[in-house]
Amino acid sequence: MARRAPSGRAPAVAPAPSRRLAGRVLVLFTLSLSCSYLCYSLLCCCGGPAAPRARCAPARAAAAKKLLQQSRPCGRPAPAPPAGSAPGPARPGTKRLPRAIVVGVKKGGTRAVLEFIRVHPEVRALGTEPHFFDRNYHRGLEWYRSLMPRTLDSQITVEKTPSYFVTKEAPRRIFNMSRDTKLIVVVRNPVTRAISDYTQTLSKKPDIPTFEGLTFRNRSLGLVDTSWNAIRIGMYAVHLQSWLQYFPLSQIHFVSGEKLITDPAGEMGKVQDFLGIKRVITDKHFYFNKTKGFPCLKKSESSSLPRCLGKSKGRTHVQIDPEVIEQLRDFYRPYNIKFYETVGQDFRWE
Repeated sequence: MARRAPSGRAPAVAPAPSRRLAGRVLVLFTLSLSCSYLCYSLLCCCGGPAAPRARCAPARAAAAKKLLQQSRPCGRPAPAPPAGSAPGPARPGTKRLPRAIVVGVKKGGTRAVLEFIRVHPEVRALGTEPHFFDRNYHRGLEWYRSLMPRTLDSQITVEKTPSYFVTKEAPRRIFNMSRDTKLIVVVRNPVTRAISDYTQTLSKKPDIPTFEGLTFRNRSLGLVDTSWNAIRIGMYAVHLQSWLQYFPLSQIHFVSGEKLITDPAGEMGKVQDFLGIKRVITDKHFYFNKTKGFPCLKKSESSSLPRCLGKSKGRTHVQIDPEVIEQLRDFYRPYNIKFYETVGQDFRWE
């Protein structure tokens, strides 16, 4: 006879087989997912069985996914640097304010001086004219500095803007930047300079009045129009007075535009002495171009090929009435004499 359970107690029930089976399936499913995730992580990290072996970022617990996102997949090359960028550290040198400035004069030979001095290894020059001390002063010195080429401690930064020489505010502004700035002024016979200036303007504006018409307020009386910029620039003695209020003559070097053509090595030798650098630029750097009518570099700063100045340099001057030229010589004579006496140098323009 079957024994009955004591009254008030429910009979013990054994675990159902279906529950055991469900538990086993859940465990197997969990293990399967874990294995699948591990295999997927390894394949993604190392590039599959064909990829070379490499040490991958660990994929553990909850941080595994985050680590895989942050680390570079193994077997893949590092991204290439941008085109044109040099590997390794940044270019050496620092952008510095110029220690020497070619301040004038227009159509005197300033471009030639700049291109010639750039051959020197101890000089780095800005190729364009920044016009900071006349047109862009409001931009500030940091803007001006940002335009300069990088230089080493042993190198000199040079810029040129010929209009500075006739800009009233330029001497004071340059002095405020650095009272030690060295100034280079390339001068030329003011009559020839005026004709060259007019020739350049005529090439851009063919409808301008004649040279004679612009030169005189009254030709019959010999009254020269000094308000015309081409005439005014050549009054060197007048403009120089503004510079001497801030800089001594020892800080201003005058280059002869005429000798720059006939003896470029000699004139550039004096420029190198003035800058306090070794005479590296010599006769071997120049040859005379008969077509242009002036010297060219056998070797430029950036090329081993010969290099002449641009097409606008050495253009044929317009023909001027000899009487007009003689009147201009008479006009400039007292200014020239005063200029010779001030700088202690006779340029022989008479």
